[in-house]
Amino acid sequence: MDSTPIIQEAVEILRKGGVILYPTDTVWGIGCDATNEAAVARVFEIKRRSEAKSLVLLACDLDMVAKHVKQIPSIAIDLVEVNDAPMTIIYPGAQYLAPNAVAEDGSVGIRIPLVLEEDSEDEAPARKGAAPKGNLTAGAFCRELVRRLRRPLVSTSANISGEPTPASFAEISEEIKSAVDYVVPKPFGAGASGRSSQIIKLGLDGEVQILRP
Repeated sequence: MDSTPIIQEAVEILRKGGVILYPTDTVWGIGCDATNEAAVARVFEIKRRSEAKSLVLLACDLDMVAKHVKQIPSIAIDLVEVNDAPMTIIYPGAQYLAPNAVAEDGSVGIRIPLVLEEDSEDEAPARKGAAPKGNLTAGAFCRELVRRLRRPLVSTSANISGEPTPASFAEISEEIKSAVDYVVPKPFGAGASGRSSQIIKLGLDGEVQILRP
């Protein structure tokens, strides 16, 4: 299945404040434009989750991260360049995001979706700066989706708060599927591992805290 029309349709819905169900490099997620406060509020409502709990966002590259945090700790660059597993980094000093997408301490968790090795160079836009062609695995699909949206994308697991995280599309409840505005077709979920990412919190003075290995 060609990814281009799917991504275009998803981006149009996101730009209108819609909420989508989509595969990531980890699990299937519920997402919206992370700069749209009303859309973020809908995500919390769909999940029945308190807005006091923080969200993870997806960015297509470090340039996008740099636009939405006041300063990137130098260690973050090294971590992003060498990591070989999905990694969410919590940065201090979030900016230009919806207030309800930011933690109470002003930090924000952002992940650049991992592109699998089986993706060709043409299908890894964040590496080569070019639009992908044809079919994509979930990580490359997410990067291209965020690149075209030009804003960070909320990425929270596709389950009601307190219930188990679905390991596959088949485990997502009908309540979640019917609550969103668009569901990305299942073939693009091929690269989703079904496992959550590592979570590392960084400070501006070099502090590193591993919250989830």
